[in-house]
Amino acid sequence: MTVSIINRIITERPTHDGSLTVTGLGHRTTVPLSAFHDRARAVAAALGRRGIGAGDRIGILSANRLEWVLLDIAALMLGAQTAGFEPGKFSPDADLVERYGLDALYTDARLPDDAPSGVLSISAVADYAEEDTDGFEPEQWAATQCTTVKFTSGSTGVPKGLEATVGSIDSSLHAVQSLFAHRPGDDILTFLPLSLLQQRYWLYSALYWGHDITITTYQSVFAVLPSVRPTVVMGVPAFFDTAKRHIEGVIAGGVEPAEAAAELFGDRIRYLWTGSAPADPATLGFYGEVGLAIFEGYGLNETCIATKNHPGAHREGSVGRALPGKEIVIDDEGIVCVRSDHPVNTAYTYAASGDSERMFRPGGIVRTGDLGRLDEDGFLYILGRSDDVIVLDNAKKIIVRPIETRFRDTGAVAECVAYHPSQAGLVAVVSPHPGPVDTAAIGEALAAVNAASERDERIIRVIVADEPFTVEGGLLTSQFKPIRKRIADRYRDRLDNPKAGILVH
Repeated sequence: MTVSIINRIITERPTHDGSLTVTGLGHRTTVPLSAFHDRARAVAAALGRRGIGAGDRIGILSANRLEWVLLDIAALMLGAQTAGFEPGKFSPDADLVERYGLDALYTDARLPDDAPSGVLSISAVADYAEEDTDGFEPEQWAATQCTTVKFTSGSTGVPKGLEATVGSIDSSLHAVQSLFAHRPGDDILTFLPLSLLQQRYWLYSALYWGHDITITTYQSVFAVLPSVRPTVVMGVPAFFDTAKRHIEGVIAGGVEPAEAAAELFGDRIRYLWTGSAPADPATLGFYGEVGLAIFEGYGLNETCIATKNHPGAHREGSVGRALPGKEIVIDDEGIVCVRSDHPVNTAYTYAASGDSERMFRPGGIVRTGDLGRLDEDGFLYILGRSDDVIVLDNAKKIIVRPIETRFRDTGAVAECVAYHPSQAGLVAVVSPHPGPVDTAAIGEALAAVNAASERDERIIRVIVADEPFTVEGGLLTSQFKPIRKRIADRYRDRLDNPKAGILVH
């Protein structure tokens, strides 16, 4: 790797015309990236005067906002590490400070009168940005040093914490740029929590390559999309499913498909990026039909982005080929393993005993737990999770993800999670779409799914969830993946009751 992007962006003030916009319902702030760099440098100097320095750790527990990214870049300039905590999963208390060795914690949560020392309002960062920078010089990072602690989506228990190396960040940024060539004039829209490190990658990319970046929140994204007019939108499949339904509604009103898509996304889209969970093939196909290129990829917290479809190398049904610096190997059990020239890390920093050994292997290899196959041209196809394999009494192994996908693809439900609570057969818990539940449509969808399935793969009962799966309701991760165990626990009584739900007749 010839250039460290991290070291370049913290030491050199941008000379390009790129800008950062932070927007939401009723507010918008746009800052030239050169001015943003000046403010981040002032924040770094202010933090230094308050006792934060190289090797310290700054926690950030807040929704997306300008102060979040100011703190992130300031910490990089100081040589300090960040720990990004997702709101709703963590509380700004003494236990959090102690558990993760925080030298300071900045939060947008209301602070009680007895808030622990070092727990501060993130709004104070705006004042730091106005202080002087006399005598401050940014630190430099080695490739093996870790800039941040990132956390798993936390489907069960306490989220695992993983420190990310500078080398892995630099490598991923260079690799993605080689595929997509982001450039001045691009505006990349991101709305997932900034506690997810990959969301901050787009700020680093903007500072280095001179494109624009717009940051908002999931709650605001549909309201601001048309006025932002981005060229690139990063989103999880659930976001694009929702956007598809919106566009379809506009088309049903007599608007041409391309015009309906532009009404939501604006008229400058160069491409759409999705990953983090399996995408609905029907949704991917829909965007092609309305004239919007969408590219699916694959990666984990432990690997960063590993494979990606992109212009010139795109194969339907796959999640793309390995990025430069990555290698995909399928082991003897059919598990996808990712080898990196610059690993994110080789062990968790915070995890239960045995977790690191199950995930990380010597030589920069991560055993993902996903089942997959490679075609003759190196395109990766994800078949499911190894722990989603159900072994029937006749010893036959069933991978449930394709069954769940077929049910979801009918359009009758938003999500489907299949279980095998008894010898009788598979039982699905489905998330309805918002609004009145169309039980008849779900029953018809069940019949269609079973008609396309082998006998052992047929679903004998469907339990309709009491309300749609949501992040706030605890049944989806922050990247909108169903939390299988939690869904099973919530609907255990009905799963175990052979007469509950919609039955096959």
